[in-house]
Amino acid sequence: MSNRNWSHLIAVPVLVATAAPASATDYLSVADAQHALIPQAQSFVPFPVTLSPAQLGQIRKLSGVPQRTSQPSIWRAMQGRTTLGWVLVDEVVGKHEFITYATAISPDGHVLGVEILNYRESHGGEVRNLAWRARFRGKTLGDKFKLNQDIPNISGATLSCRNITDGVKRLLAIHSLVLAAA
Repeated sequence: MSNRNWSHLIAVPVLVATAAPASATDYLSVADAQHALIPQAQSFVPFPVTLSPAQLGQIRKLSGVPQRTSQPSIWRAMQGRTTLGWVLVDEVVGKHEFITYATAISPDGHVLGVEILNYRESHGGEVRNLAWRARFRGKTLGDKFKLNQDIPNISGATLSCRNITDGVKRLLAIHSLVLAAA
């Protein structure tokens, strides 16, 4: 084989490597998500929580899914001395990678909104769709949270839809156990 023929074979891996899609996208910072979810808040105060093993068990029982960390990321949204709600930042696995999202919950335990902060998967990013995320507004821990029943599935984003749906219910369980009386 001449030197000229080898040059074509060497070029193929270079083309394949440069054609791979970049999939991780940061959409919002935590601060941006906080202000988007509860725009009337004047401040967001970190609210450190360490969940006990008993609380972790209760969260799993209430939501049907385990809580991965005993120290969830929580902020209290304040207007003066009044608590307007809570913002919890969490991660769930889409298909292979984590999805970072924030959920705002009212003091009485209703979902105020859901924002996607970072999406790392190559497919399923449709969960950023405003109409889909709006389906969570007003949900409480007592709601079903069943995909294709009270939360619609998005074709091609099934795992992301299911895991975010489970995650929001899990955050409502944290609110019920820890934040409702705070």
